[in-house]
Amino acid sequence: MSAIYELDNVRQVYAGRTVLDVESLRIGERRIVGVAGPNGSGKSTLMRILAFLERPERGTIRFAGQVCAENGNGVRRKVTLLTQEPYLLKRSVEGNVAYGLAVRGEPHDAERVGRALDMVGLAPEKFLRRSWRELSGGEAQRVALAARLVLRPRVLLLDEPTASLDEESAKRIMGAAQAARDDWGATIVVVSHDRDWLGEVADETIRMREGRIVS
Repeated sequence: MSAIYELDNVRQVYAGRTVLDVESLRIGERRIVGVAGPNGSGKSTLMRILAFLERPERGTIRFAGQVCAENGNGVRRKVTLLTQEPYLLKRSVEGNVAYGLAVRGEPHDAERVGRALDMVGLAPEKFLRRSWRELSGGEAQRVALAARLVLRPRVLLLDEPTASLDEESAKRIMGAAQAARDDWGATIVVVSHDRDWLGEVADETIRMREGRIVS
């Protein structure tokens, strides 16, 4: 199995304190990989580094076999991150989901937008015209996920995507992650404190403690 990520001796330091110290990590393509561990174990720092949102103090990161420079060698467009708190623009659901396509200079694609909403269990005919103000917390998180799925990223990073969500929304997010892998071969890396949910969705789970991978 080929690796989408290869990390070697990656360390991150904040204010003189080491928060991440990964000797070696391989993440295979087309896998759903869980990341578990207590608060402060380095999970979110790892996710930001995988998203190329910050550069580690030291170490080597390879993406699809290529060593990534400071800007991620242009691969940031192939990776997208969904955080625990959904951020939506003050516009319709359709406007939110389609926004990333516009930013990337791609034409509006109603079929792709509708498919992304279907993947998260929100019927397009019911939700496309709905305002961001009218969404529940679970619906808002699912719209935020749809806005990433519409881009069809090579890697989808989910940082506590089901925290404080109802059971239905959590199941829909699980199904969307699995569909992304099956539909276009996305690799999914997901952080969660919900061991049962993570056990159902992940092919394998990385456990972290004090910035290190322990299993």
